[in-house]
Amino acid sequence: MTDKLRKSPQEWAKQLTPEEFRVAREKGTERAFTGAYWNSKEKGVFRCVCCDQELFASDTKFDSGTGWPSFFRPLLEANVENDVDQSHGMRRTEVHCSRCDAHLGHLFDDGPRPTGLRYCINSASLRLVPSDAKAG
Repeated sequence: MTDKLRKSPQEWAKQLTPEEFRVAREKGTERAFTGAYWNSKEKGVFRCVCCDQELFASDTKFDSGTGWPSFFRPLLEANVENDVDQSHGMRRTEVHCSRCDAHLGHLFDDGPRPTGLRYCINSASLRLVPSDAKAG
């Protein structure tokens, strides 16, 4: 189990852009086809914008046609957690970072093989570290 990273809303607001804060800390959603990574083909690891935990590898990213980055599995299962989201009159599965509880997006069961899952993730919750770059 990962140790939880806790910060006040004021501390997060100083660290993040207003859009990153709205999405990652207030469970917002960016508009489809507007995020930095929805159509990205760059290779690397997608990390949490809040705590830098590794979340998804680019080789699990696929074009879902939804306008958000979509992945068929997390890099490590322990790095993401799921909760029931009943907002907006729907019942969905929310995905968040296991280290800092940042809202990432939602999980659906209409993805490709081999998992059949679609992690529909907001670009504003992610930071891509290209394969040829070091984290930090």
